[in-house]
Amino acid sequence: MDPLLPLLAADFGVGVAAVAPVVAGFMLAYGAGQLVTGPLGDRFGKLRVAAIALLLYGLGLAASVLAWDLSSMIVLRTGTGLVAGAVIPLAIAWIGDAVPYEDRQATIGRFLTGMVMAQLLVGPLSGMAAEFFGWRASFLMLAVLALVVGGLLARRLGPAMVEGPTGQGRGFGFDQYVRLFRAPAGRRLMAAAAIDGAALFGGAFPFTGAYLMEGFGLSPGQAGLVVAGFGLGAFLYTRLAKRMVALFGEQGLVAIGGASLALALAGLALAPSWWVVALLQLPCGMAFYMFHGVLQARATEALPDARATAVSAFAMALFLGQSVGALAFGAVLHAAGYGAVFAGAAAVTAGLAAWVAMTPAR
Repeated sequence: MDPLLPLLAADFGVGVAAVAPVVAGFMLAYGAGQLVTGPLGDRFGKLRVAAIALLLYGLGLAASVLAWDLSSMIVLRTGTGLVAGAVIPLAIAWIGDAVPYEDRQATIGRFLTGMVMAQLLVGPLSGMAAEFFGWRASFLMLAVLALVVGGLLARRLGPAMVEGPTGQGRGFGFDQYVRLFRAPAGRRLMAAAAIDGAALFGGAFPFTGAYLMEGFGLSPGQAGLVVAGFGLGAFLYTRLAKRMVALFGEQGLVAIGGASLALALAGLALAPSWWVVALLQLPCGMAFYMFHGVLQARATEALPDARATAVSAFAMALFLGQSVGALAFGAVLHAAGYGAVFAGAAAVTAGLAAWVAMTPAR
């Protein structure tokens, strides 16, 4: 969405700040949907529920192509967000089932390589498709991709797609959320996820593309290429994750990654030209995954007997925070500009990293 926000705003006759509810609506639904998709994954099979959600997500993207004004886009994106949130958390929860904790962060890092490659590709492709064919072409392209991948995953699962419940016990396990929030470590993890989502997913990251276009005059395609540098930094982390965990430990990764990310965001706030923004994307990507990867790994161990529920709760907190952050930082953007957005995100990130590094994981 980064390179598309100014195009959506222009097409619907509003400012970029007014498009923030498109991001917030999607992420609010993304987070709220976790309430159901996590227990469903524990009960009916994590990858089966993820495959169905991916197919529904593709249909939602296709429907978004038909949006005729800002209100309809907000409604369609919100509906799409309800199913989108199942895919990544359920896949990470499945890794939690299959990989010992000492190897889990490195394995999640390798899994994130797929997400990183998406960041490397989808920003430039989305921006260029929108530049030449309009923003609707970007949605259509990703809708086809989601439907194809969802169909391949369903085919790979074969008969497991139509089997009965696979989890133990009765019901859908909503009581597991109560267990999670009763534990002090669980409450701390959810709070950290919410603040992380507000400052980064809702604050700094969504506005980077628009910052490059409105602040430095780059085209959507050029902005997408610059933002792809974040993916390069993230990719570097996935290659080094296992060694970095062994060298610094989880607390060290949180402290170093959070401090580095805060400094990079402060640099974005003060950037005099687009090439400074471009140079900062790689350290931003690497530092973010150093910090965020620890939180993700901890989420897979929060409820070992109901991992999909625990990881979905983490994602729910993350993206509920993002939805609030998108609205809050949209207001900051309207009142004080892009520099204030990145400076505010840097300050919140620094405080969050210090708090997480000083508190026990369990």
